Amino acid sequence: MGTGNQYARIGDAAPAFKAVTTQGDINFPADYKDSWVILFSHPADFTPVCTSEFMTFATMEEKFNKANCKLVGLSIDGLYSHIAWLRTIKEKIEYKGMKNVEVNFPLIEDITMEVAKKYGMIQPNEDSTKAVRAVFFIDPKGIIRTIIYYPLSLGRNFDELYRVIIALQAADEFGVATPADWYPGDDVIIGPAGSCGSAKDRMEDGDIDCKDWFFCTKKLDKDTVMDRVLKK
Repeated sequence: MGTGNQYARIGDAAPAFKAVTTQGDINFPADYKDSWVILFSHPADFTPVCTSEFMTFATMEEKFNKANCKLVGLSIDGLYSHIAWLRTIKEKIEYKGMKNVEVNFPLIEDITMEVAKKYGMIQPNEDSTKAVRAVFFIDPKGIIRTIIYYPLSLGRNFDELYRVIIALQAADEFGVATPADWYPGDDVIIGPAGSCGSAKDRMEDGDIDCKDWFFCTKKLDKDTVMDRVLKK
């Protein structure tokens, strides 16, 4: 697990912590053991890029929840700042047609930067006192499966974050990999054959399209993927 300068990495157990949030105390990741989680950090409350991100995440929360994914935010600001900022978002901010947006997922208070440091959310060359826009995808077993970092100036692409959570679950459910720019309904990648015999059989399998022994795809329709991911 990531402590000190040893940051959390893909394949690690998500570093455990207890924290105060805008939705009460949480024990992470134990409280989320049956769900996927997106744990994400933002640099500071009352900043415009973060405001646009929180409005977008809040608007998409139900969509993520249907994919068995919970959202948990973090910044190193205090709880009362969090509450005031989220109230301001709901009462005053309109962005891309979104207004009266209420943020219902927890936002962690991390004044001591304990959690941010465990997860490597503080990047000193970017800013030594603000968390970068880090995103951690954590599976129901508490294992970190994907990490994405954005600099302070760059707002996240939330359609991509949703694509990642679907693709991770599709890979697990069907034992496949997803190629570049994959979306549900696109062909998926079949892992390399383990022997010459199985490679030959694969090349002759009518359900699998092999361009060569190492590059084989098969069809996986969108309804099959989404039914498995959304109805577990």
